[in-house]
Amino acid sequence: MAYDLSALRLDRSRPLREQIYPMVRGLILSGAIGPGEIIDEKAIAAQLSVSRTPVREAVKRLADEHLVEVVAQSGTRAARVDRKAIEESFLIRRALEMESAARAAGQMRQAHADRLHDILARHARAVDQRQFADAIARDDEFHRAISEISDLPRLWSTIEISKAQLDRCRHMMLPLAGQAEATLEQHREIIRGLNSGDPARAAAAMKAHLDAAYRSTVAVLDGPGLNQAVAD
Repeated sequence: MAYDLSALRLDRSRPLREQIYPMVRGLILSGAIGPGEIIDEKAIAAQLSVSRTPVREAVKRLADEHLVEVVAQSGTRAARVDRKAIEESFLIRRALEMESAARAAGQMRQAHADRLHDILARHARAVDQRQFADAIARDDEFHRAISEISDLPRLWSTIEISKAQLDRCRHMMLPLAGQAEATLEQHREIIRGLNSGDPARAAAAMKAHLDAAYRSTVAVLDGPGLNQAVAD
C-alpha cells in the first residue's frame, strides 16, 4: 500500500465512516489508489487506529458509486476506468450543469460575480504554481458556486457523485500543456454568460466548457500508456 493515512486525525465525536469515506474516495479519484488496485481495509483501519467496521461501511458506499468493486476470492479493488461509465458521467453532468448555469444567470448579482472572479484568481495562481490538486479543488469550487447561485441546494451533491468517473481522469489531464489555461478561459466565458443575464448564453458557455473537457478526457484515455487501464 503506497498511501499513508497515519498522519490524519479523525474526530471521534463524529461518525467515523462519514470521515473515512471522503479520504478513501479522494485516494481513488486522485489516482493514489490506481484502477484495479487492492484496497486493504485492514491496513487502512490500522493506520487510522479504528476497527474495520467503519472502513468497510465507507468502502460499501464507494461500491454503490461504482468506484470500488468486490471480486470474489480476489478482495476489494478500485474499479477500473470504464469508457461507458465515463461517457454516462459526462452526459449526466452536462445536463445538470447547463441547467444550473441557466438558472444562475437569472440570479446573478455583483456579489456573485465577485465571488466567481475570486475563485478564478485562486485557480489561476494554483495553475501558475503547478499545484494541480489545488487547481482541481478550485475548479470544483467554481462549479459548486454556480450551483449555489442557481438556488438549487441539492444539485451539487448530485453532480459530485455523477462526475466521479470523470474526476479520475482530471489528475491525468491537468498537467498537460495548455489544458489548465484553456479551462481558465472557458470559466471566464461562463462568467460573461452569467453576467449577461441570458440563460441560453450561460448554458451554452457551460456546454462548450464541459464538451471541451470531455474531448480532452477521451484524448488522454486513448493516448499511449493509458488505455490499458480502460475497460472497453
